[in-house]
Amino acid sequence: MMITRGVVGRLTTLLNEFNAVAILGPRQVGKTTLALSVAERMGPSALYLDLETPSDLAKLTDPESFFDAHKEKLIVLDEIQLQPGLFSILRGVIDRHRRAGRTHGQFLLLGSATGELLAQSSESLAGRLAYLELTPFLVNELLNTENAKGSTGVPEQLWIRGGFPNSFLGRSDASSMTWRQQFISTYLERDIPSLGPRIPAQTLRRLWTMLAHEQAQLVNASKLAASLGVSGQTVGRYIDLLCDLMLVRRLAPWASNVGKRLVKSPKVYVRDSGLVHALLGLPTYDSVLGHPVAGGSWEGWVIENFVSVCPQGTVESFYRTAAGAELDLVLDLPGGERWAIEVKRSRVPVVGRGFHQGVLDVKATSAFVVHSGSDTFKLGNGVVATSVADLAGRLSNFGA
Repeated sequence: MMITRGVVGRLTTLLNEFNAVAILGPRQVGKTTLALSVAERMGPSALYLDLETPSDLAKLTDPESFFDAHKEKLIVLDEIQLQPGLFSILRGVIDRHRRAGRTHGQFLLLGSATGELLAQSSESLAGRLAYLELTPFLVNELLNTENAKGSTGVPEQLWIRGGFPNSFLGRSDASSMTWRQQFISTYLERDIPSLGPRIPAQTLRRLWTMLAHEQAQLVNASKLAASLGVSGQTVGRYIDLLCDLMLVRRLAPWASNVGKRLVKSPKVYVRDSGLVHALLGLPTYDSVLGHPVAGGSWEGWVIENFVSVCPQGTVESFYRTAAGAELDLVLDLPGGERWAIEVKRSRVPVVGRGFHQGVLDVKATSAFVVHSGSDTFKLGNGVVATSVADLAGRLSNFGA
């Protein structure tokens, strides 16, 4: 499985600064591969425990004694959210080892669900734990990967197959699609029930598929609830679960007193474009282009690539008014910069009056139109047309 140098460097830095680091990300995104790869480079031998495996779990019958017996090693605990009781124990062990002179690189925690993990760790390990979210492959990680480059200057394969390593690197479109379909079934039938929620797999699949159909649209909880035969509150709870599993992202509307009637409903995106296409049965580039979801899928993929590389402290939103002003993405960046972004799938982007009005309304310091080509050029009125890769690169290096 391919591991990019950037994420290896970030994880190594965190392990050199913190007693514990948590890698968060959906299943099959490469957390274990990354953890073991970095652990091998750290010097002291690493110890890996999979908390889904009874034999490994049995070793933690007396966790304090076990951790003390291996205090010189980096201990990797996979699927930590399945054993939330360990967090309070880790706190005591870390503090005891700190007093003995071990100041960093004690534990590497891997988790596939943010809600439980973040709640437990923030209470028990405040000041001792750093977080690193591992996403599926992003465009800025694959700029030098030859098979990621499509004929239009964008990584079409990455958009169509998505960024999960086994899907992106599949031998063919058919094998990639088969992997994604199996991934979806496994999540619904095994992974989600293992976390406790008693949700019928078929109901959650229908909701996930509906969200794929509505990619880049405003959430209509009442419509979804009526289709599923549940309440609006239940739909909200199901979406919360998918967000906690890092499979879905909510994008909030921009909120400020601009004296205009603003849209208040969030947008919801299935975070990986390959899963969007698998849920809708679209295995190839041509089948995606021939489907009404193509524009929304492209927009969601672009936004995910940007939001995932934004510097810490960035606030992401979208802007829409009842009068028609609209921005696909507004980024309030550290230091006071505000970027207004419009996403177009065309290589010859044209922006309308609604975009220009939105730029004025939010008082953007920079305005960009992202297109599917590879060139960067000015459109007038201070607007810059640019590629996905170029703007993702600017964001990932922002403030550097």
